[in-house]
This record gives sequence, structure tokens and C-alpha cells, in this order.
Amino acid sequence: MKKLPILLLILSCTSLVACSKGSQINGHTTRTAYKSVKALKNRLSPEARIEFEVSFWTLRDSIKNEKEFLNTVDGKKPEEIIAMGKELYQQRKNSGFAGYDQYSSWEDMIAKFGKERLDQENRKNKEDAKDKANDVLYKL
Repeated sequence: MKKLPILLLILSCTSLVACSKGSQINGHTTRTAYKSVKALKNRLSPEARIEFEVSFWTLRDSIKNEKEFLNTVDGKKPEEIIAMGKELYQQRKNSGFAGYDQYSSWEDMIAKFGKERLDQENRKNKEDAKDKANDVLYKL
């Protein structure tokens, strides 16, 4: 009977420790990293979400070695990933990276990606409305 309170105390402590990493990327494997990125981006505001996604995938593109990439992002919070993405953007822009010559700054690039995403969502909503108009199911 004396073991039950000790067991409950240990269980509650371990659950608190496990829950404290909910705002960080789990980079133990590629699958867990992608899962945690998906969960983290859903908690962010739409503006921060786009910055976070662009930063994460820019880092993924720049670090080809899987293990090195996972070590880089493991335990990082979205704010840290965004800062790393901005830094990488500036390095690539200064070195004359071909894809970045069309953007004047990081903010300009994020704004254009945000506009593209809104356009895609609007197009999808219009297509869904057309599909509903052509629905052959009838209400009886």
C-alpha cells in the first residue's frame, strides 16, 4: 500500500517531463520530426505558420545529410527554426542563390508565399462549390 503513492508520484513526474517538450521538434527520426512540425505549425498563427514552414523546408533543402539535419532541428522551437531560416535566407541571398533574386527581403518572400497560399485556398473553395452544384444526390 505504501508503494502506490510513490508509484503515482513517479508517474506524474514522468508525465510532466514528457509534456514539457510539446513545443519543440522531436528530431529522433524523420517521421517524428515531420509529425512534430505538423503539430507545431497548427498551433501557430497563420503568419508565423508560413514563416515556420518556409524556414523548416529551407533548412531541409540546405542540409542534405539526414542525421545532420535531424541533429540541427532536434529540440528547436518554432522561433528558433524561423531565426535559422532567416539567417540561411540571408546567406543564400548574399551568395547569389538563383531562387532568391526575385525577393527583396525575407518579409517580401513570406508575403508572396502567403498570397500564393490564399490564392490556392480560394481556388479550392471555388472548385468545391462547383462540385456541390453538380451533385446528383437528391433530397427526398
